[in-house]
Amino acid sequence: MTLLGRLAFAAGALRGLLRPGVAGGAYTEQDADPRERRVPADPRAEALVAALLVLAGLLAAAFGVLIAVDPQTQLLGLTFGLALAALAAALIVAGKRVVVQEIDVEPRKPPDPADDERLVAELRTVGEGISRRRALAGAAGVACAGLAGAVVLPITALGPSLDAAPDKTPWKRGRRLVTPEGRPLRAADLVLGSFASALPEGADKRELGSPVVVVRVDPGTIRLPAARRDWAPQGILAFSQICTHAGCAITLFRYPVDEATSNGPALVCPCHYSTFDVRRAARPIFGPAARALPQLPLAIDASGVLVAAGALSGSVGPSWWGVKS
Repeated sequence: MTLLGRLAFAAGALRGLLRPGVAGGAYTEQDADPRERRVPADPRAEALVAALLVLAGLLAAAFGVLIAVDPQTQLLGLTFGLALAALAAALIVAGKRVVVQEIDVEPRKPPDPADDERLVAELRTVGEGISRRRALAGAAGVACAGLAGAVVLPITALGPSLDAAPDKTPWKRGRRLVTPEGRPLRAADLVLGSFASALPEGADKRELGSPVVVVRVDPGTIRLPAARRDWAPQGILAFSQICTHAGCAITLFRYPVDEATSNGPALVCPCHYSTFDVRRAARPIFGPAARALPQLPLAIDASGVLVAAGALSGSVGPSWWGVKS
């Protein structure tokens, strides 16, 4: 028996089990013959099914748009729920008023392989009476495309957000560092052990990728990776001011007078006391932060002003900021 024939037999058997029968569950020749086959041929029902399918597709598409534009839980639930309701209504109407309605009586015996062709032929007649096949097929395509998008789009929220990439910050090669008051920050303004906050000249101060902390230490003690050896001219280093633990602003700089009785220079977050070793690329050495502060490569221009030699080395703030909401 072919696969199609097996499916037809299974459907018929299930229909027979679910259909109420006479006493004892058996059909006899003396009973009224319940067999009936009706072809609805209802163009209005077909139009209604097509409209419901298109509505389901549009609602599912609206669900995808809301995820990207304004992901409110209530609106997402409403649009997706209405899309499924429209699809269910389309299937109900199609089952009741579009496809062929048939009541049949089948003998309870193993199917004869010779009946395969007859069963396949019967299955091919289910489309009789449907005059708007192309419209229904197109509407079904709209519904399937919309619902597929509604299912797939939420999966994209599990990935990282490209908006959090380092090149989305205002820092780029040649941009001058300025004080919060807008004055250019010169290398000569920083003495050994000093700390200053800086911003990119001309950029929006409110952007989280804008503020950096600038410190100056003994150049001979700096232990940066080989690729960053020229990022700290004259011992001046710059790092993002946003803590990688919870996003607080780093405003403390520890610079001991005698390292024999204290720890080395480090930036400290006042919220949860995450501590970052500035001489070793701001790697965390204490507290809950698990990721180093992104470093800004520096250079000094002809007038002695500090300028960025490139973008920040990593994403600003906590790692979970880079996950789509």
